[in-house]
Amino acid sequence: MNKQIKNLIIACLVSVPFIGYAAPALAESNAATTCPTPSTYTATDTDTFWGISKKFNIPLSLLLQENSSIDPLNLSGGMVIKLHTPKPTDIGNESTGKQYSMVATAYSGAAAENNSYANLDFMGNTLKIGTIAVDPSVIPLGSKVKISGYTCPLLPKGGMIATATDVGSAIKGNRIDIFLPGTPSQVSGFGMQNVSVKVLK
Repeated sequence: MNKQIKNLIIACLVSVPFIGYAAPALAESNAATTCPTPSTYTATDTDTFWGISKKFNIPLSLLLQENSSIDPLNLSGGMVIKLHTPKPTDIGNESTGKQYSMVATAYSGAAAENNSYANLDFMGNTLKIGTIAVDPSVIPLGSKVKISGYTCPLLPKGGMIATATDVGSAIKGNRIDIFLPGTPSQVSGFGMQNVSVKVLK
């Protein structure tokens, strides 16, 4: 047999297994790396609902709704947290675009007013102008809102854009608590005011 023809036949035979079988094996390898999302998670002493929501990429409001029997301010190690895997419709419902008439109060960064965590909101962020506490069942945590109708020299005139990143045991229903810099006695001068709150996103 001609040497060139023989080499050509050998080359073809060697290449057939590579073409025929390598691609299916690679597909099987990729398929094996897909892991299902767990349905529950056991909290540790350092966990917060905010941290768990980020870890599993679940909207915080849905996580709180799924675990409504657990006080988010008293989460402790060993508690079993139900994980809610959001559907597209769940995520879409995060932005209501609704407008509410609410009663607003104000709070300071003192530890006594923040569950012993001075100057930090529920999500672990430093308190600042634009931080508000809400009832997550009314306004989802993480929402951007526009607040107007208040009277306070420490806040922007004509209204302001705020972010719902805090909660409070007394903030239920159509109530918000607005962070103000100062001592508790200074902030108490804000009193209770009727405001308009529009959820932007």
